[in-house]
Amino acid sequence: MKIYTGRGDEGQTDLQDMTRVSKASPRIEAYGTVDELNALVGTVRPTGHDDVDEQLEAIQNHLHIVQADFANPEPDDDDPVVRADHVETIESWIDGYDDELEPLQSFILPTGSETGARLHHARTVCRRAERRAVALAAEEPINEQAVQYLNRLSDGLFVLARVVNQREGEVEEQPSY
Repeated sequence: MKIYTGRGDEGQTDLQDMTRVSKASPRIEAYGTVDELNALVGTVRPTGHDDVDEQLEAIQNHLHIVQADFANPEPDDDDPVVRADHVETIESWIDGYDDELEPLQSFILPTGSETGARLHHARTVCRRAERRAVALAAEEPINEQAVQYLNRLSDGLFVLARVVNQREGEVEEQPSY
């Protein structure tokens, strides 16, 4: 596969169905931000926590599915799309950490260990990806499961940041108002 084609030199790119669109289109913004999130999650691994690393690897694979979903305006039955079970997987991970974490009493600052802070950063990029997906959905139909996945994933990344910080002895800091 050739890395460069020159087809994007004039500010357009191809969707999965070979439709040409502006690189500034909401669809490209949505899956481009998901790509940014995926790369950021990649900077977190390895964390030194096998369970977290396994989940982050699965998340990166899920994010490729989100990108494929957004890049394909009319997927066929065999095309990758986000499904309800992707959302449920994130929910099960969040629920699984409930016993390990102290209940939140207030907002916390996005800080902690290097890994914990990177996970907080990934959470904020995930929220931006979700906003881009909502903006896309306002203009054209998309798979609602993909938006739900991003919403749940931001919660999941928040919980993973808290778990890693707790395991590494970092105290959660509360904002002062």
